[in-house]
Amino acid sequence: MKKLLAILVALVLALSCFAAIAEEDEENYETGDATLDNALNQDDIGEKELLVVSFGTSFNDSRRLTIGGIESAIAEAIPEYSVRRGFTAQIIIDHVERRDGIHIDNVTEALERAVANGVKTLVVQPTHLMHGFEYDDVIAELAEYADAFEGGITVGEPLLTSDEDFDRVADVMIDLLKEYDDGETALVYMGHGTEHEYNKIYAQMQEVLSGKGAENYYVGTVEAEPSVDDVLEAIQDKGYTRVVLRDMMVVCGDHANNDMAGDEEDSWKSIFTAAGYDVECVLEGLGQVPEIQQIYVEHAQAAVAEAEAE
Repeated sequence: MKKLLAILVALVLALSCFAAIAEEDEENYETGDATLDNALNQDDIGEKELLVVSFGTSFNDSRRLTIGGIESAIAEAIPEYSVRRGFTAQIIIDHVERRDGIHIDNVTEALERAVANGVKTLVVQPTHLMHGFEYDDVIAELAEYADAFEGGITVGEPLLTSDEDFDRVADVMIDLLKEYDDGETALVYMGHGTEHEYNKIYAQMQEVLSGKGAENYYVGTVEAEPSVDDVLEAIQDKGYTRVVLRDMMVVCGDHANNDMAGDEEDSWKSIFTAAGYDVECVLEGLGQVPEIQQIYVEHAQAAVAEAEAE
Protein backbone atom coordinates (compact mmCIF):
# COMPACT_ATOMS: atom_id res chain seq x y z
CA MET A 1 0.00 0.00 0.00
CA LYS A 2 2.82 2.39 0.92
CA LYS A 3 4.61 1.51 -2.29
CA LEU A 4 1.47 2.27 -4.32
CA LEU A 5 1.03 5.57 -2.51
CA ALA A 6 4.64 6.49 -3.23
CA ILE A 7 4.14 5.72 -6.92
CA LEU A 8 0.99 7.87 -7.03
CA VAL A 9 2.79 10.76 -5.31
CA ALA A 10 5.68 10.48 -7.77
CA LEU A 11 3.24 10.44 -10.67
CA VAL A 12 1.46 13.55 -9.40
CA LEU A 13 4.77 15.36 -8.96
CA ALA A 14 5.88 14.36 -12.44
CA LEU A 15 2.63 15.59 -13.97
CA SER A 16 2.91 18.84 -12.03
CA CYS A 17 6.46 19.31 -13.26
CA PHE A 18 5.40 18.60 -16.83
CA ALA A 19 2.55 21.12 -16.56
CA ALA A 20 4.90 23.74 -15.14
CA ILE A 21 7.38 23.21 -17.97
CA ALA A 22 4.59 23.39 -20.57
CA GLU A 23 3.27 26.58 -19.00
CA GLU A 24 6.76 28.08 -18.92
CA ASP A 25 7.28 27.23 -22.59
CA GLU A 26 3.93 28.77 -23.46
CA GLU A 27 4.75 31.96 -21.57
CA ASN A 28 8.10 32.45 -23.25
CA TYR A 29 6.94 32.90 -26.83
CA GLU A 30 8.25 36.13 -28.32
CA THR A 31 5.80 39.04 -28.07
CA GLY A 32 8.19 41.98 -27.97
CA ASP A 33 10.32 43.80 -25.43
CA ALA A 34 8.33 44.40 -22.23
CA THR A 35 10.74 47.10 -21.08
CA LEU A 36 9.55 49.39 -23.89
CA ASP A 37 6.12 49.55 -22.25
CA ASN A 38 5.29 51.86 -19.33
CA ALA A 39 3.34 50.11 -16.57
CA LEU A 40 2.24 53.52 -15.24
CA ASN A 41 2.33 52.42 -11.61
CA GLN A 42 4.56 55.23 -10.36
CA ASP A 43 3.72 57.15 -7.20
CA ASP A 44 3.64 60.96 -6.77
CA ILE A 45 0.34 61.00 -8.61
CA GLY A 46 -0.91 64.38 -7.43
CA GLU A 47 -4.46 65.29 -6.50
CA LYS A 48 -6.02 64.46 -9.87
CA GLU A 49 -5.69 61.02 -11.41
CA LEU A 50 -7.07 59.48 -14.57
CA LEU A 51 -6.97 55.71 -14.19
CA VAL A 52 -7.14 53.87 -17.52
CA VAL A 53 -8.60 50.41 -16.87
CA SER A 54 -8.09 47.60 -19.38
CA PHE A 55 -8.56 43.86 -19.46
CA GLY A 56 -4.91 43.64 -20.51
CA THR A 57 -2.71 41.49 -22.71
CA SER A 58 0.58 39.64 -22.24
CA PHE A 59 1.61 40.44 -25.84
CA ASN A 60 4.17 43.14 -25.08
CA ASP A 61 4.28 44.96 -28.41
CA SER A 62 0.50 45.00 -28.70
CA ARG A 63 0.13 46.21 -25.11
CA ARG A 64 2.49 49.11 -25.79
CA LEU A 65 0.90 50.07 -29.11
CA THR A 66 -2.76 49.63 -28.14
CA ILE A 67 -3.38 50.15 -24.43
CA GLY A 68 -0.22 52.21 -24.14
CA GLY A 69 -1.24 54.21 -27.19
CA ILE A 70 -4.63 55.03 -25.66
CA GLU A 71 -3.02 55.98 -22.34
CA SER A 72 -0.50 58.25 -24.07
CA ALA A 73 -3.19 59.95 -26.14
CA ILE A 74 -5.25 60.62 -23.00
CA ALA A 75 -2.21 61.90 -21.10
CA GLU A 76 -1.37 64.32 -23.92
CA ALA A 77 -4.95 65.58 -24.20
CA ILE A 78 -5.55 65.93 -20.45
CA PRO A 79 -2.19 67.00 -18.95
CA GLU A 80 -3.69 68.28 -15.70
CA TYR A 81 -4.45 64.65 -14.69
CA SER A 82 -1.85 62.00 -13.93
CA VAL A 83 -2.59 58.95 -16.07
CA ARG A 84 -2.15 55.56 -14.44
CA ARG A 85 -2.89 51.96 -15.50
CA GLY A 86 -5.00 49.19 -14.01
CA PHE A 87 -5.69 45.74 -15.49
CA THR A 88 -8.66 43.56 -14.61
CA ALA A 89 -7.13 40.23 -15.73
CA GLN A 90 -5.02 38.93 -12.85
CA ILE A 91 -3.87 35.98 -14.96
CA ILE A 92 -2.28 38.43 -17.41
CA ILE A 93 -0.70 40.47 -14.61
CA ASP A 94 0.82 37.31 -13.14
CA HIS A 95 1.91 36.11 -16.58
CA VAL A 96 3.81 39.32 -17.38
CA GLU A 97 5.39 39.55 -13.94
CA ARG A 98 6.54 35.94 -13.99
CA ARG A 99 7.86 36.09 -17.54
CA ASP A 100 9.21 39.65 -17.75
CA GLY A 101 9.65 40.74 -14.13
CA ILE A 102 7.34 43.73 -14.66
CA HIS A 103 4.42 44.41 -12.34
CA ILE A 104 1.19 45.93 -13.59
CA ASP A 105 -1.34 47.04 -10.98
CA ASN A 106 -4.70 45.32 -10.85
CA VAL A 107 -7.64 47.65 -10.24
CA THR A 108 -7.58 47.21 -6.47
CA GLU A 109 -3.85 47.94 -6.32
CA ALA A 110 -4.31 50.99 -8.53
CA LEU A 111 -7.10 52.30 -6.32
CA GLU A 112 -5.10 51.69 -3.15
CA ARG A 113 -2.13 53.47 -4.75
CA ALA A 114 -4.36 56.45 -5.54
CA VAL A 115 -5.59 56.57 -1.94
CA ALA A 116 -2.05 56.31 -0.57
CA ASN A 117 -0.90 59.14 -2.84
CA GLY A 118 -3.59 61.51 -1.67
CA VAL A 119 -5.62 61.67 -4.86
CA LYS A 120 -8.73 63.79 -4.38
CA THR A 121 -10.41 63.51 -7.78
CA LEU A 122 -10.36 60.20 -9.62
CA VAL A 123 -11.56 59.76 -13.19
CA VAL A 124 -11.63 56.22 -14.59
CA GLN A 125 -11.58 55.56 -18.32
CA PRO A 126 -12.12 51.92 -19.34
CA THR A 127 -10.72 50.72 -22.65
CA HIS A 128 -13.45 48.11 -22.94
CA LEU A 129 -15.32 47.81 -26.21
CA MET A 130 -18.76 47.88 -24.61
CA HIS A 131 -20.85 47.73 -21.46
CA GLY A 132 -20.19 44.04 -20.81
CA PHE A 133 -19.37 41.90 -17.79
CA GLU A 134 -15.85 43.34 -17.48
CA TYR A 135 -17.19 46.89 -17.45
CA ASP A 136 -19.85 45.93 -14.90
CA ASP A 137 -17.18 44.40 -12.65
CA VAL A 138 -15.13 47.59 -12.78
CA ILE A 139 -18.15 49.67 -11.79
CA ALA A 140 -18.86 47.32 -8.87
CA GLU A 141 -15.27 47.54 -7.62
CA LEU A 142 -15.20 51.32 -7.93
CA ALA A 143 -18.36 51.53 -5.85
CA GLU A 144 -16.42 50.12 -2.90
CA TYR A 145 -14.12 53.18 -3.07
CA ALA A 146 -16.85 55.76 -3.59
CA ASP A 147 -16.02 57.56 -0.33
CA ALA A 148 -12.24 57.28 -0.61
CA PHE A 149 -11.81 60.37 -2.79
CA GLU A 150 -12.87 63.87 -1.87
CA GLY A 151 -13.98 64.66 -5.41
CA GLY A 152 -15.53 61.25 -5.91
CA ILE A 153 -15.04 58.87 -8.84
CA THR A 154 -16.27 59.60 -12.35
CA VAL A 155 -16.28 56.89 -15.02
CA GLY A 156 -15.96 57.36 -18.78
CA GLU A 157 -17.88 55.39 -21.39
CA PRO A 158 -16.47 52.38 -23.28
CA LEU A 159 -15.68 52.60 -26.99
CA LEU A 160 -19.07 51.67 -28.46
CA THR A 161 -21.72 53.58 -26.54
CA SER A 162 -23.51 56.19 -28.63
CA ASP A 163 -24.79 56.03 -32.20
CA GLU A 164 -22.00 58.47 -33.08
CA ASP A 165 -19.45 56.01 -31.65
CA PHE A 166 -20.77 53.22 -33.86
CA ASP A 167 -20.73 55.49 -36.90
CA ARG A 168 -17.14 56.63 -36.31
CA VAL A 169 -15.81 53.16 -35.50
CA ALA A 170 -17.54 51.72 -38.59
CA ASP A 171 -15.79 54.33 -40.73
CA VAL A 172 -12.47 53.32 -39.18
CA MET A 173 -13.15 49.61 -39.78
CA ILE A 174 -13.98 50.28 -43.42
CA ASP A 175 -10.89 52.40 -43.89
CA LEU A 176 -8.56 49.87 -42.24
CA LEU A 177 -9.36 47.19 -44.83
CA LYS A 178 -10.17 49.32 -47.87
CA GLU A 179 -6.90 48.36 -49.61
CA TYR A 180 -8.19 44.76 -49.79
CA ASP A 181 -11.61 45.78 -51.15
CA ASP A 182 -11.40 44.45 -54.70
CA GLY A 183 -14.90 43.02 -55.05
CA GLU A 184 -13.63 39.45 -54.70
CA THR A 185 -12.64 39.58 -51.03
CA ALA A 186 -14.76 39.13 -47.90
CA LEU A 187 -13.46 41.49 -45.21
CA VAL A 188 -14.10 39.85 -41.86
CA TYR A 189 -13.70 41.30 -38.36
CA MET A 190 -13.43 38.89 -35.44
CA GLY A 191 -14.82 40.18 -32.16
CA HIS A 192 -14.64 38.50 -28.76
CA GLY A 193 -18.32 37.99 -28.02
CA THR A 194 -20.06 37.62 -24.67
CA GLU A 195 -23.12 36.14 -23.01
CA HIS A 196 -23.91 39.63 -21.74
CA GLU A 197 -26.91 41.37 -23.31
CA TYR A 198 -24.51 43.85 -24.92
CA ASN A 199 -23.32 41.17 -27.32
CA LYS A 200 -25.88 42.92 -29.50
CA ILE A 201 -23.21 45.49 -30.41
CA TYR A 202 -21.81 43.08 -33.02
CA ALA A 203 -25.10 42.79 -34.87
CA GLN A 204 -25.53 46.54 -34.53
CA MET A 205 -22.10 47.15 -36.05
CA GLN A 206 -22.98 44.81 -38.92
CA GLU A 207 -26.09 46.90 -39.58
CA VAL A 208 -24.10 50.13 -39.50
CA LEU A 209 -21.53 48.74 -41.93
CA SER A 210 -24.25 47.54 -44.29
CA GLY A 211 -25.95 50.92 -44.02
CA LYS A 212 -22.74 52.52 -45.25
CA GLY A 213 -22.71 50.29 -48.31
CA ALA A 214 -19.93 48.08 -46.96
CA GLU A 215 -21.73 44.91 -48.02
CA ASN A 216 -18.57 42.80 -48.16
CA TYR A 217 -17.64 43.59 -44.54
CA TYR A 218 -18.64 40.98 -41.97
CA VAL A 219 -18.53 40.81 -38.18
CA GLY A 220 -18.29 37.59 -36.15
CA THR A 221 -17.25 36.59 -32.65
CA VAL A 222 -15.08 33.93 -31.03
CA GLU A 223 -17.30 33.14 -28.07
CA ALA A 224 -20.83 34.15 -29.02
CA GLU A 225 -22.92 35.06 -32.06
CA PRO A 226 -22.45 35.64 -34.90
CA SER A 227 -20.06 32.68 -34.87
CA VAL A 228 -17.43 31.82 -37.44
CA ASP A 229 -19.92 29.36 -38.93
CA ASP A 230 -22.46 32.17 -39.26
CA VAL A 231 -19.92 34.31 -41.09
CA LEU A 232 -18.88 31.42 -43.33
CA GLU A 233 -22.50 30.81 -44.27
CA ALA A 234 -23.00 34.53 -44.96
CA ILE A 235 -20.09 34.79 -47.39
CA GLN A 236 -20.76 31.60 -49.32
CA ASP A 237 -22.23 31.90 -52.80
CA LYS A 238 -21.14 35.55 -52.99
CA GLY A 239 -18.32 34.92 -55.44
CA TYR A 240 -15.52 35.66 -53.01
CA THR A 241 -12.15 34.01 -53.63
CA ARG A 242 -10.29 35.54 -50.70
CA VAL A 243 -10.96 36.33 -47.04
CA VAL A 244 -9.09 38.97 -45.05
CA LEU A 245 -9.34 38.61 -41.27
CA ARG A 246 -8.76 41.35 -38.72
CA ASP A 247 -9.69 41.37 -35.03
CA MET A 248 -12.35 43.75 -33.75
CA MET A 249 -10.65 44.02 -30.37
CA VAL A 250 -8.70 46.77 -28.67
CA VAL A 251 -5.58 44.61 -28.39
CA CYS A 252 -4.03 42.09 -30.75
CA GLY A 253 -3.45 39.32 -28.24
CA ASP A 254 -4.11 35.63 -27.82
CA HIS A 255 -7.47 35.58 -29.60
CA ALA A 256 -6.11 37.34 -32.67
CA ASN A 257 -2.85 35.43 -32.87
CA ASN A 258 -4.28 31.99 -32.11
CA ASP A 259 -8.09 31.83 -32.50
CA MET A 260 -7.99 33.98 -35.62
CA ALA A 261 -4.57 33.57 -37.24
CA GLY A 262 -3.29 30.36 -35.66
CA ASP A 263 -2.45 27.16 -37.49
CA GLU A 264 -4.73 24.89 -35.44
CA GLU A 265 -7.59 23.36 -37.42
CA ASP A 266 -10.20 25.29 -35.45
CA SER A 267 -8.68 28.73 -36.05
CA TRP A 268 -10.61 31.09 -38.30
CA LYS A 269 -7.74 31.11 -40.78
CA SER A 270 -7.84 27.31 -41.01
CA ILE A 271 -11.63 27.17 -41.24
CA PHE A 272 -11.82 29.65 -44.13
CA THR A 273 -8.83 28.03 -45.83
CA ALA A 274 -10.52 24.62 -45.61
CA ALA A 275 -13.60 26.17 -47.20
CA GLY A 276 -11.53 27.02 -50.26
CA TYR A 277 -10.62 30.67 -49.70
CA ASP A 278 -7.22 32.32 -49.85
CA VAL A 279 -6.82 33.83 -46.39
CA GLU A 280 -4.80 36.77 -45.16
CA CYS A 281 -4.68 37.95 -41.54
CA VAL A 282 -4.04 41.50 -40.35
CA LEU A 283 -2.62 41.43 -36.83
CA GLU A 284 -3.24 44.88 -35.40
CA GLY A 285 -5.47 45.86 -32.49
CA LEU A 286 -8.01 48.66 -32.83
CA GLY A 287 -6.37 50.40 -29.89
CA GLN A 288 -3.33 51.36 -31.96
CA VAL A 289 -5.43 53.28 -34.47
CA PRO A 290 -5.29 57.07 -33.81
CA GLU A 291 -8.96 57.57 -34.67
CA ILE A 292 -9.95 54.95 -32.09
CA GLN A 293 -7.63 56.48 -29.51
CA GLN A 294 -9.33 59.83 -30.14
CA ILE A 295 -12.74 58.41 -29.26
CA TYR A 296 -11.36 57.20 -25.92
CA VAL A 297 -9.81 60.63 -25.40
CA GLU A 298 -13.17 62.30 -25.94
CA HIS A 299 -14.90 59.90 -23.57
CA ALA A 300 -12.24 60.66 -20.95
CA GLN A 301 -12.58 64.39 -21.53
CA ALA A 302 -16.35 64.13 -21.03
CA ALA A 303 -15.78 62.28 -17.75
CA VAL A 304 -13.26 64.92 -16.62
CA ALA A 305 -15.74 67.69 -17.46
CA GLU A 306 -18.38 65.89 -15.39
CA ALA A 307 -15.96 65.48 -12.48
CA GLU A 308 -14.93 69.14 -12.61
CA ALA A 309 -18.56 70.28 -12.68
CA GLU A 310 -19.45 68.51 -9.44
